[in-house]
Amino acid sequence: MTDLPFIPPAKPLIGEEERAAVDRVLQSGMIAQGPEVAAFEKEFSEHFGLGRACVAVNSGTSGLHIGLLSCGIGAGDEVIVPSFTFAATANSVALTGATPVFADIEPDHFCLDPESVRASITEKTKAIMPVHLYGHPANMVALREIADEHGLMLFEDAAQAHGASLGGTPVGAFGEFAMFSLYPTKNMTSGEGGMVSVANDEIERNIRLYRNQGMLQQYHNEVVGLNNRMTDIHAAIGRVQLTKVAAWTKTRQDNAAFMSANLEGVTPPPVAEGAVHVYHQYTVRVPEDRDGLAAALKEQYNVGSGMFYPVPNHRLKPFQSPVELPNTEKAALECLSLPVHPSVSQGDLERIVEAVNALAKAGA
Repeated sequence: MTDLPFIPPAKPLIGEEERAAVDRVLQSGMIAQGPEVAAFEKEFSEHFGLGRACVAVNSGTSGLHIGLLSCGIGAGDEVIVPSFTFAATANSVALTGATPVFADIEPDHFCLDPESVRASITEKTKAIMPVHLYGHPANMVALREIADEHGLMLFEDAAQAHGASLGGTPVGAFGEFAMFSLYPTKNMTSGEGGMVSVANDEIERNIRLYRNQGMLQQYHNEVVGLNNRMTDIHAAIGRVQLTKVAAWTKTRQDNAAFMSANLEGVTPPPVAEGAVHVYHQYTVRVPEDRDGLAAALKEQYNVGSGMFYPVPNHRLKPFQSPVELPNTEKAALECLSLPVHPSVSQGDLERIVEAVNALAKAGA
């Protein structure tokens, strides 16, 4: 066991500015949804150049759930999703009464494979919901062509992709709606929460209804809604984080570039032409004994890592499916995420590279 300080796989960054913002809200006496939330919604859209309205909610999963509801997804419908993602993607579909249909991923970028999506379409398919996994944009151009060809809606799970883009268009501006997570380990946080960008006024109005018990005017409930509101406390944190996330993203990209230039024995993540990767995770492929390498990194070098996601959604108990997804199964066995967050120092990067190269060479 090494006595080197631990390099965690993720680390939330909360400073004095966030503390001061929370204190300001607490002193105001208005701590539930209010002016801070409204300001955060406007500033989030402007900062990421989305060119559309945003609606703040209490979690990323809530954002997916009520986004789907707001687009009319429900019982009897099918929504095509990746299996190689966090379970919230499929959970949100199932919670509407619809069925998540699992398609395979592209091996390079870990996002939905358009051809697998095309092969998964049935007469019940209503929408396609890719995930911009690890901060790399899905192939939204090809997916939009498929959606338009078959009269389907296109949604975005952008939980990990704040600031990512494809062909100059930011993620969150492609689909009928897109969800960004604001969980503590994401590229920016509000403590807990989510932000939903919307393509039109009707979807925006529906999301605002669903997040607030089905009402825009108090006691005039229009639909059966939920309590998915964001508080002003959380929005105040998010507003401060918006002023910092661009610099953090640049640091993530610089850290990733250093590792890609120096790692040996593993496959660094490639970036598609025209794509901007924001490296929520820096995910390599370990062709042999991924779990052994992860254990040795911790034991011998005190370097943390993460396995996202070792059990694909279609193998989870609620979603057992006989569908064959070879790229998904291979990624689940090989993927390992190395620390890339802004708190990683140059010395940390050098230790990570030294550790991976030495262990991969030794066959750990």
